Amino acid sequence: MKKSTSKSTKSPAPAKKVVPAAKPAKATIKSKAAPKVKAVAPSPLTTTIAAQIDIGFGNQLYIRGEGPGLSWGRGTLMKCVADDQWQHTVGEAARPIVFKFLVNDLTWSAGEDFSTAPGSSVVLQPTF
Repeated sequence: MKKSTSKSTKSPAPAKKVVPAAKPAKATIKSKAAPKVKAVAPSPLTTTIAAQIDIGFGNQLYIRGEGPGLSWGRGTLMKCVADDQWQHTVGEAARPIVFKFLVNDLTWSAGEDFSTAPGSSVVLQPTF
């Protein structure tokens, strides 16, 4: 038998192109800055003093005492909020507020001075 000396004309198969595997995308975490917190000033402690009394039509109720905005020498007009209720708000105080009521800033309420703690709300029934 004769050996075939013919070379095959087959071309070799093209080499496979190796594509590197895609790298996983880096997880980019964009951290948001924490929202700025606005400083809130504490609300001042106010003291509300109310007197429940009918002092008669045309009369006004005053308050005198020791505390922010109060004086023993001159009365402060209270706000009439109902037929038989008068109210006054005292600003921030560091000590107890001592006071008395007066009709028309002339006639003092009977009894001892009233006293209340700063930041409280009281309703009193003075007598004259």
